[in-house]
Amino acid sequence: MNDGSVNTIRGRGQSPLAWGVAACLVALASIGCQKPPEPRTNAAASAKSADRHEDLEAGREIALLAGGCFWGMEEILRQIPGVLDVEAGYTGGSTKNPRYSDVHTGFTGHAEAVRVVFDPGRISYEELLEKYFFRMHDPTTKNRQGNDVGTQYRSAIFATTPQQREIAEQVKERVEASGFWKKPIVTQIADAGPFTLAEEEHQDYLQKHPNGYTCHFLRD
Repeated sequence: MNDGSVNTIRGRGQSPLAWGVAACLVALASIGCQKPPEPRTNAAASAKSADRHEDLEAGREIALLAGGCFWGMEEILRQIPGVLDVEAGYTGGSTKNPRYSDVHTGFTGHAEAVRVVFDPGRISYEELLEKYFFRMHDPTTKNRQGNDVGTQYRSAIFATTPQQREIAEQVKERVEASGFWKKPIVTQIADAGPFTLAEEEHQDYLQKHPNGYTCHFLRD
């Protein structure tokens, strides 16, 4: 049985050739009406890059940290006195403007990470790392955190300045020597590169979903 659109095109007395030409024209018209795919850009991430300079000028500092799924890290960090803002995103890889679907493959080199804006007058970078970062996740498991496995879940500190890198190295050595963790710490320390803001659905995830998945907590 033909539907109405075919009956409209193929009227009585029309030749098969005429019907075929008309059908092709309808098909081409329908394709032209489809919305083209959105370009792989992230305007919000570009805006945040500009915000970084404003933060520094305002006497604030930025830390880029990775330690497994960014949902749990973001939730703990937002509650720390002196932390002003926390956002989930991707950094440490080579793929430009990565999406979650890209990073989740484990082939982009990016890690799920958090961008932390903090007031150094209330909490130092050293304290942020030693009291919180090295306690909220297990830095001894390579490319894994809880049920999450892959290079995107690695433990890493991305230093935004030479001073941050020096502090990170010192804190890592101190935590290792303390015996707090019984296995060697495998946290990567590298210079920070571009940070791409994650999709809106990943921002404030545990605020939106209080019973959502997390494997992060502060160890005593």
